[in-house]
This record gives sequence, C-alpha cells and structure tokens, in this order.
Amino acid sequence: MSSSPLHRALEIITTQVPETTFEFYSDATLGVAFLATAIIAAKRMSYSRSQGGAETTVVTAFYSLILLTATLRTIWLIVPSTFWSPYYTPHAVMAFDPNHPEWLSKFLEILLIGAGSLCLFSIFILILVYWADILKKYFYPGARRSKPMVTFLVLVAVLLILQILNATLFLMKNYSTEGMILVNAVTLSLVSLVCVCEITIFSHRFRTVLKTLGAINQVSTESQVKRIVWITVTGNLFFFTRAFIETIFAVMLIMYWHKYGTVAEVFSHTLWDAYILLKHWSEVAILALMLYILQSRFTTQNMDGSEDVAANGGGKGGYQTVPDTDLDGPPVATLSV
Repeated sequence: MSSSPLHRALEIITTQVPETTFEFYSDATLGVAFLATAIIAAKRMSYSRSQGGAETTVVTAFYSLILLTATLRTIWLIVPSTFWSPYYTPHAVMAFDPNHPEWLSKFLEILLIGAGSLCLFSIFILILVYWADILKKYFYPGARRSKPMVTFLVLVAVLLILQILNATLFLMKNYSTEGMILVNAVTLSLVSLVCVCEITIFSHRFRTVLKTLGAINQVSTESQVKRIVWITVTGNLFFFTRAFIETIFAVMLIMYWHKYGTVAEVFSHTLWDAYILLKHWSEVAILALMLYILQSRFTTQNMDGSEDVAANGGGKGGYQTVPDTDLDGPPVATLSV
C-alpha cells in the first residue's frame, strides 16, 4: 500500500516546503528587473504621449503594453509566494474547497500570471497586425483593408475569452488549478508557434518590399531592414524558446496526470525553478530589446536629421530615408518599417 501511486503522490504533496532562499532571491531579482523595465516604459510612454501625432499614438500603445506586462510581472514576483499559497511549487486545489481556503489566492495568482502573458503576447500581435496591413496595401492595393487596431482588439479579445473560459471551468469544478496551468501552457505554446510562423513570413515579405522600393526609388532602406531583422531574430528566438518550454511543460503535465492522477511529482523545486527562470528572464530580455528598438529608431532619426534631409531634396549621394509611415492611413509605428 505504501508504494502505491496515490500514496507516493500524497507523500510528495505533504513534503512540499515554502520557497527556498535561492527562490526568494531569484524572485526578488526578477521583480527588480521587471520593475526597472516598467519604470523605463512609463517614462517613454509619457514622453511619447506628449509628442502627439498618429505615429506616436501607436508607439504609445507599444509602450503601454510593455508597461502593463512589466507591472503585472512585478506585482506577482514581489508579493511573497506565501501570500498566494503555503507552497512555492504548484499543487492541486479545487474551487470552493473548504479544506483548502487558499484556493482563491491560488486562482487569483494564475489569473495574474495569465494577464501578464496576454499583455506580453499582445505586443507582437500588434506588430503582426500592422505588418499585415502594410503588406496587404502593397500586394493587394485595391483590396479593402480593415483598421489594424480593430483587428488587434479582436485577436486579443479571443485570447481573453480563452482565459475567461479557463477560469469559468475551474470555478465550475471541471478541473483543479493543475488543469488551469495545463490549459495556459497549451494555449501559450500554440500561440507562440503561430507567432514564429507569422513573424518569419511577414518579415521576409517586408524586406522584399523595402528592397524593391529602395531600388526603384533610389532611396535608402538599410535602417528599416535592420529593424525588421532585429524584430524577426529576437521575436522568433523568444517565441521558439517559449513554445519549446510550454510544450515540454504541457507534455510532462499530461504524462504525469495520466499516470498518477496528479502532477505533484512534476513540480519539484529544481524543475519549477528552472522553468520560472528560463521563462521569465526571456521575458525580461525581449521587453528590454523592444525598448531598445523603439528608442533606437527615434535616436537614429534625430541624429541623421532625416526630416531636414528630405526637405532639402536628398541625403548623401542623392539618397533619402524611406518614411516610416503608411501613405494612406495612420502612420505605422516604429516596429513596422
């Protein structure tokens, strides 16, 4: 009886301990990193809003998403883990379980983590929506185009509905907090794979369009192409890593759930620490890179005097910088071209 799977699972659950010293300092360091990111994003957003104009409105939206993502992650990491649960590693808790009053705080923790992930993924969804709009303009000039921001809001609403549905099924006692974690892992894995494919396809088409326009109009497109390459490489690296992590995580959850009826064994401190560190430090890296890309564009514009050059009829050697705007609509943000 002592060697039965159920007994082993219960033994593991009862031997779980609160966060270790390493986990405490690790979370604190991550929290400070996200806090610094949030402060920088807030300052940039405030400056961007003060500039006015259609282009800065879109750029402000990017800064707002970065700020929201970093803020939500900061709150989750800085709040002591014992506030959410007696255990640092996840464990199964059913909704409205009188024997586990911590189910509500655990539920709120999962919602907080999911909201942060939604904001993070929304940054790249916004990029892809604007890229798709510009490409449609050039490849299908006569086609009717929907407003990019409307498309963005629809896609984000779909992901939000999935989050709400996941929470609803938990509250209806269809599955425990383990089920919520599994659903989020599968969702993020699928969305990450879609983002990798879309970023790769749109990036290739975008660079083709820019190089063609540059050759035809004898204008410089080097800075725009470099920005797109930066976004493609960093975005694909992040989403491929995220898809790999979440896929492995989901597979392990399903395997242990099927074998033992619980995933308590998969949530050892060592494995959970590795998952948290790889997942969230990659988020810090991608947010920092996005801030750098957004800032570097304006710095480059201000240093090369592109507006004055264009007004004087050309730059060095008769070349001009291709404007970062959509000719028929609101200017496309920094991350577009």
